[in-house]
Amino acid sequence: MESLKSAWNNIFRQRSRSLLTVLGIAIGVFSVVLIGTISDIGKTVINNELSSMGIDGLAVSSSSSSGVTLSEEQLDAIKSSELVADATPLLFAYTDVYSRGEKEKTVIMGIDSNATDIISLTPLYGRLIDRADVKGYREVCVVDEAFAQSVYHRSNIVGKKIEVELEGKPVCFEVVGVVKTGGNLMQNMMGSYVPSFIYLPYSTQRVYTGTDDFDQIAVKLKKGEDTSAAQQVIGRLMDAELGGTETVKIENLSGYKKELNSVLSGVSAILGVIAGISLIVAGLSIMTVMLVSVNERTREIGIKKSIGASSGRIVREFMLEAFFLSLLGSAVGCLAGVFVGGAGSLLVGVGFAFNGSLIAVCVVFAVLTGVVFGVYPALKASRLKPAEALRRE
Repeated sequence: MESLKSAWNNIFRQRSRSLLTVLGIAIGVFSVVLIGTISDIGKTVINNELSSMGIDGLAVSSSSSSGVTLSEEQLDAIKSSELVADATPLLFAYTDVYSRGEKEKTVIMGIDSNATDIISLTPLYGRLIDRADVKGYREVCVVDEAFAQSVYHRSNIVGKKIEVELEGKPVCFEVVGVVKTGGNLMQNMMGSYVPSFIYLPYSTQRVYTGTDDFDQIAVKLKKGEDTSAAQQVIGRLMDAELGGTETVKIENLSGYKKELNSVLSGVSAILGVIAGISLIVAGLSIMTVMLVSVNERTREIGIKKSIGASSGRIVREFMLEAFFLSLLGSAVGCLAGVFVGGAGSLLVGVGFAFNGSLIAVCVVFAVLTGVVFGVYPALKASRLKPAEALRRE
């Protein structure tokens, strides 16, 4: 108990020196905690962004080498699989859209009325494409908010008319709904490089493009089904349906999340190692400070040893000083990291986030580093001979 009290009091003898040492450790811990928090926030944001863009489930398209096309028969075959919860056809076109005398490059997506069960469309105004639109080949469309803002500088443009160029011919469509723009973060970062989306009844798009084929079939699996196994089952089903081998390409869209998360984890690990080096540097500063302290307190150590203090007690006092300095620095660094990281997570709208296990690892590593680097000064102090120490001024 006496050693604890003595070690704690010794920290405050040279307050400015101790403060700088604590600050060095705090900066190292803060860096590691903040990088870990940013990594977690990044993963959450990426998953949210990809989900908002409908990046989930499986996407079936014809293989470039097979020369086959997808039609209603393949759609029905996929829907019949016991692994599949739902499937919807998709048609794509990148074309010009005219409104109010302005031309806008957009992605046109022909969808069925059940598309919203598979791809993410959040209505803001009006309605979505319904069964009557598809059955009646209606010339209606749903636009995303980015298109509405770009052309009309407001979000609600329900009832407006736009001209969509399909196969070189302008076709007039009435806007019946406005949906939230998928991938808002990407829109903010890349601006005009990310096109707007306009959704049409796929039946209407097929009439004006003169095709009965689908570009893609989006598949939603039943809950708990293994994605890789489903890919193989659907692949065999399509080969049997189309009479060939490897007739279709099946992409695991949810796998993109794992890949991006892996990349982000790798980058975070590298940055974490770099930040961890600062903890080693902070440990060296602890050793330097304590060596200076040993030199300054040589006479005091000699007096303690001359009145019966053992070498073990001297070692214990200096090791406890290193422990307290490391612990204080870790506490300050963790609190700062949690505060800044949490504030950042609230700013990007993912809720207050912090990684408890990472914080625990940082504290343990920082304290161990401080204690290890405190061993040499402690041993040096304990080996001082009382007579020699007392002769020094």
